[in-house]
Amino acid sequence: MTEIRKNPGYLRIATEEAYAPAEMLRLYRKLLDEKGTDDPGFLSQWGYFLGNADRMKVLAERFHNLGAGRIADMDATGIDRQIVSLTSPGVQIFNSVEGTALAISFNDQLSEAVHKNPDRFSALGCIAPQNPAGAAKELERAVTKLGLKGVIINSNTNGEYLDDPKFYDILAAAESLNVPIYLHPATAPRRMIGPMIEKGLEGAFYGFAVETSVHLLRMIMSGVFDRFPKLQVIAGHGGEGLPFWLCRFDLFQKNYAINNRFPHMPKLQRKVSEYIKGNIPVTSSGMAWAPVIQFCQQVIGIDRVMYAMDYPYQFDANEVVVTDEMDIPLEDKKKFYQTNAERIFRL
Repeated sequence: MTEIRKNPGYLRIATEEAYAPAEMLRLYRKLLDEKGTDDPGFLSQWGYFLGNADRMKVLAERFHNLGAGRIADMDATGIDRQIVSLTSPGVQIFNSVEGTALAISFNDQLSEAVHKNPDRFSALGCIAPQNPAGAAKELERAVTKLGLKGVIINSNTNGEYLDDPKFYDILAAAESLNVPIYLHPATAPRRMIGPMIEKGLEGAFYGFAVETSVHLLRMIMSGVFDRFPKLQVIAGHGGEGLPFWLCRFDLFQKNYAINNRFPHMPKLQRKVSEYIKGNIPVTSSGMAWAPVIQFCQQVIGIDRVMYAMDYPYQFDANEVVVTDEMDIPLEDKKKFYQTNAERIFRL
């Protein structure tokens, strides 16, 4: 690995770092073996990971470890703190009863790991949106009782999106508690995935960004952020492509309003770009490329872009070097690596 510069003048906080309890992977294996789901994205994604012994062995060792092994990897790549969260699709693939019970159990386990190494780990809780009332209750418990810093939701749940009023209790709880929701990608639902899966595009290659950006735009266009103006919904992977479309979003929003093209849609209080800038912080997970990061900083705001590695899926010291060497002032680099995360996650 490339040698990482020590004491660079900032802490490196990685904000989208995955774990997976052995129990969850066993349950995924059971779903595959017993044909317990016909979700094409899950079958493709986890059929590959759990069917590829060499790849899974390496991943599983890092997925499960919330102690010395993970800390050694962090030290090797100069990461001072990880914000750990359950990998996609988490508990959202299970029925509402099982998903809710698993969320409680996994949050307890994650909280215990954080308390053993509070200087190195923070965490986001998981919830089961398929049980909205239970999910809101677990979100509150995870934050107020376990000390977790928000929750991760792996985008759609059984093809349903957070703009549906059935999920408003979850959004209200996050806003009230002043904690973010990290909207992590999931594979697209059946009605969307077909053209992607035919050509191997459904996962991190491209489909994740498509599915999650559609989810975020649905929330904006449905008026979610007018109803919950303080809500923060984090988007990884350079904002899932949204920053590159800001001017086009605003142009067509204006055109649609003039022509009353979609009369069934609510009249938004702000420009689409303003919701993205004000309600959707972004991280660099999986996008260790200076032009992307600096573009996001330019158009979203220097205070709204955070570092992430996407461990263990991406684990490469060279990617840390890329972001260390970005040609931006030290004070802005410190915001990117450290202080933005400290503020948004209330570390």
